[in-house]
Amino acid sequence: MEKIVLGVDIGGSHITAALIDLEKKKEISKTRFRARLNAHASAAEIIGAWALTIENAIGKYAGMPAWISIAMPGPMDYKNGICLIKDQDKYESLYKVNIKEKLAQRLNFPAAKISFRNDAVCFLQGEIFSGSIKGLDKAIGLTLGTGLGTAHMIDGKAFDSDLWKMPFLKGIAEDYISTRWFVTRFEELAEVKIKDVKDLVENHRDSPYFRSIFIEFSMNLAKFIYKFVRKKMPLAAVIGGNIAQAEAFFLDDTRKYLAQMMGYSFPIKRSTLGEKATLIGAGSCL
Repeated sequence: MEKIVLGVDIGGSHITAALIDLEKKKEISKTRFRARLNAHASAAEIIGAWALTIENAIGKYAGMPAWISIAMPGPMDYKNGICLIKDQDKYESLYKVNIKEKLAQRLNFPAAKISFRNDAVCFLQGEIFSGSIKGLDKAIGLTLGTGLGTAHMIDGKAFDSDLWKMPFLKGIAEDYISTRWFVTRFEELAEVKIKDVKDLVENHRDSPYFRSIFIEFSMNLAKFIYKFVRKKMPLAAVIGGNIAQAEAFFLDDTRKYLAQMMGYSFPIKRSTLGEKATLIGAGSCL
């Protein structure tokens, strides 16, 4: 069982858990569980929902995993498992809560064998481990979702770039590259409130503003990647996260705008592992 770990991916609206076989570098079949979350619920409700998903995943396999490795957005004291998310329209009730201890108690699992890591780091590590940038020695990763996650690679290992709060346009990067931007911008343009990018794609494709909002997002994303590339000088970028599922509406334009800025075509790869990247990366980050 030493090579079997539980990878967990916690986002602003979901949790996914699956057992990972580190020796085979893959997810164990039929152990994945996913649940939607209310990020504005009480701490007890949120931690209870996390624990239930983790228990469901573990329950599909004989024995206990050697480790539980959790990918989670920051800011956070990852070493001690203390959530520091504040003023981000999610997980307000978890601010300064030691979620490592709470989960250990709820799961009856040793706290010393529960670890937390930045979700963007885990995503990039998963793609390095067995995904779209396997074999590259220098790359950057972006997770596009409720927030903006950024990571870079040094000698085959992923590290948090922490660029979500980088000054960008009239605010910070996450103001323009996140679900929040889509919700706010579409309401400004169309005077219609959407839930997220999935809602936009599924229910508002006939809006006269549908194409224009994705063009604007493509420009913003290209400008941000350009700054990221200038900082880290990678050979390629890989993107993932919920917004990346709508790649058909923005990724080609992003590549085009970035090529205009850089003077050559820079590789922007779509994750080949999808949601598995963060789960596998969480497990392989041990």
